[in-house]
Amino acid sequence: MGAESRSLRSTSATAAPNAAARRERLFFGGMTIAMLIAVLVGFGPTYFFSTISGTTFELTRPLHIHGAAFTTWMVLLVIQTTLVAAGRTDVHRKLGVAGAVLAAVMMVLGAYVALTRFHAGLMNPPPGIPAGVLLSVALATIVVFPVLFGSALLLRRRTDYHKRLVLIATLELVTAAVARWPGVSSLGPPGFFAITDLFLVALVVYDFSSRGRIHPATLWGGLFLIASQPLRLAVGFSATWAAFAAWVAS
Repeated sequence: MGAESRSLRSTSATAAPNAAARRERLFFGGMTIAMLIAVLVGFGPTYFFSTISGTTFELTRPLHIHGAAFTTWMVLLVIQTTLVAAGRTDVHRKLGVAGAVLAAVMMVLGAYVALTRFHAGLMNPPPGIPAGVLLSVALATIVVFPVLFGSALLLRRRTDYHKRLVLIATLELVTAAVARWPGVSSLGPPGFFAITDLFLVALVVYDFSSRGRIHPATLWGGLFLIASQPLRLAVGFSATWAAFAAWVAS
């Protein structure tokens, strides 16, 4: 009986971490898929399914390149999560190098597309929002995303920090897709920021349910993302930014 009892305790001790690991894989895998779906819904009519939807939106070469890079990032995120779940961290690390290069390219493309489209008068802001404010929202990404993703790279050996920071960094990118969901564009930046932040709320809930407290990466990364949202609006409505926007538009 003593040996049997010890065996049961050993089995129970092993099963608990395994179950927690499965829950973690399911959560982070599910989050990446949910964000990919959010992107498909947002950019489907004007990019992914434009030939089917019959959109009149003009896809210029820079937009095609930018869209391809953005899409590659979202697909790579799903692949990376799947590789970790499958125990192929060796391949995950190799692809991570490509991901870092892609991230840098995306920021250059994002800034170029935002500035050139604003200069051409093609920003299409929501009612009541000046185009210059939308430019501020778009260009903030080239600050917010690198800070979050750079932190994830620095903490890549601490996987619990790394995966959360990559997820939060990607939320900064997903915001552009959420803003294009049916009915959301009319809400303006506060509306699509709030909807995007629901992904962050899900991460907070998961932390509390799995750890009993919010993870430091979720806390500080999430606060940084949320704080940047009203800040970019404040900058966008400032006289200094209005002067900069007028210069870009000229």
